[in-house]
Amino acid sequence: MTVTARRPGVSELVLRYPALGPAFALLLAVVVFSLATDTFLNVDNISLVVAQSLVVGTLALGQTLIILTAGIDLANAAIMVFGTLLMAKLAGGSGLVALVAGVVLCAFFGAVSGGLVTSLRLPPFIVTLGMLTVVAASSRIFAAGQSFPVTDGLLGALGRHFYLFGQIEVTVGMVLGLVMFLVAWYVLGRTAWGRHVYALGNDPEAARLTGIHVNRTRFSVYLVAGVIYGIAAWQAIGRIPNADPNAFQTGNLDSITAVVIGGTSLFGGRGGVLGTLVGALIVSVLRSGLTQAGIDNLYQDVATGILVIVAVALDQLARRRSR
Repeated sequence: MTVTARRPGVSELVLRYPALGPAFALLLAVVVFSLATDTFLNVDNISLVVAQSLVVGTLALGQTLIILTAGIDLANAAIMVFGTLLMAKLAGGSGLVALVAGVVLCAFFGAVSGGLVTSLRLPPFIVTLGMLTVVAASSRIFAAGQSFPVTDGLLGALGRHFYLFGQIEVTVGMVLGLVMFLVAWYVLGRTAWGRHVYALGNDPEAARLTGIHVNRTRFSVYLVAGVIYGIAAWQAIGRIPNADPNAFQTGNLDSITAVVIGGTSLFGGRGGVLGTLVGALIVSVLRSGLTQAGIDNLYQDVATGILVIVAVALDQLARRRSR
């Protein structure tokens, strides 16, 4: 008897390759805006689109790790902003000390969130909502309502640029961001820790029964995410050499948007960082294209919100059909 292999359906393909849909959406958006405007495919504009997605994309990288465990972090942008303020304030001495101090501060806040979620078993939404309020207020107190220009060479190093093929402007921050995504992709897909992260997001009790240290893994995810937020602070200073306590007020929502549009499930256990990278580019492409098309910022927010709702709805539909 001959057995014919069944072709996977669309929902199965979406579940198997979460970044497939976002990649198609990104390609479609580029084509549409290229036809709608005369300047979108300009080399300088493409470089600008990538640069604009850099900080939110790095925040979204840490957010992805947390969402994969069925958690969420509403405080990531506030933590990053506090990191930029500390780096800027210490920049008068050693740039290296300022950089390390900023990253350590962000890692500390990540560890506090992770500790509260694991030790007290509090919902991540509540913990990080409280952390958002605390950190945002603390950063304003720390800055005393001021912003701080940053002139240190090391802190601004990620803003340095070179030209690829003599035409395409590439910053050091872009290269670092790509390396971070590739490292995270490898760690999640090729290491025991990465498998534990996915298992924790799929079913914590089943993960515990297989011998995974659930609390340790969850805590480590928040700690690693905090370190990534510290690097995002470095990216932010490299892009705009000024630390402002009022900056990136919607950065947390933008990072969640990039993660969800990138195909990572808000319910944990499915998705990946490559999809998040595509999601961050989609958000940047959408804003750039709509701006060049003369669309008001408020309508851009409406379009982005609709895109998030559609992404979550498609995720739910794919999950139901796969059962």
